[in-house]
Amino acid sequence: MRKNWRRYEVMLPLQFNDGSEIPVELRSEAVLDIALHFGGASYEAQSVEGHWIHNGTHYRDNHAKLVIDLPETVKNRRWMKAFKARWKERLQQLELWMVSYRIEVE
Repeated sequence: MRKNWRRYEVMLPLQFNDGSEIPVELRSEAVLDIALHFGGASYEAQSVEGHWIHNGTHYRDNHAKLVIDLPETVKNRRWMKAFKARWKERLQQLELWMVSYRIEVE
């Protein structure tokens, strides 16, 4: 398996910015969006707490982590950037944190 691979990690919020709970069904739909397109995804359900400040307002967030490993292609990167934009809007977030980095699959 000598392809170049990239891991994407999306911090999927558990609450809207106003603090109200994001329904489990909506979060599941985000995971399913990736799984249906790429054939699978991983979802780390344990909560990760984050703190950040925007325009002088302190936000405390709880997230789960959505992880997917993909062949490193322009097409996959574009799809993941579109996923981020789509779900940032659907989840009514000021930002949706997504990182990616190269990995080696052994």
